[in-house]
Amino acid sequence: MENLNTTNTNTKKIKLDFKDSKYATGRRKRSIAKVWVKKGSGNIYVNGIKMNDYFKRPVHQIIVTRPLEISEVRTSYDVRCSVKGGGLSGQAGAIILGISKALISHDEVLKKNLKKDKLTTRDSRVVERKKYGHRKARRSFQFSKR
Repeated sequence: MENLNTTNTNTKKIKLDFKDSKYATGRRKRSIAKVWVKKGSGNIYVNGIKMNDYFKRPVHQIIVTRPLEISEVRTSYDVRCSVKGGGLSGQAGAIILGISKALISHDEVLKKNLKKDKLTTRDSRVVERKKYGHRKARRSFQFSKR
């Protein structure tokens, strides 16, 4: 009889050695990303899984690699991220900020290009709270005269 508790072999967690790396934190919406960057061959791991396996949508993959592409160091650094909270878009945004900050602490020359594309500042937009007497934050209930 087969074991019913089989796991997918594509998304195996990998133990990574990131000694002598630079650390930074990124935040977006409800997501918090801890990011370590070191010299390497261009591998990106999110929560111990390869980035392509964690972020299935190509849009998120492009977003995460954007700071490395702009700095033209895509194959020069390895990145390890630990992300929690929020959804995938928020997590991708948090990772961007973390990678940008870590790259700047690794090499100060990269700051000019990253700052020009606004990757060094936190996007402070969050969901507006729901108000009483409304269906959503601003949407009111349907008005009926009669």
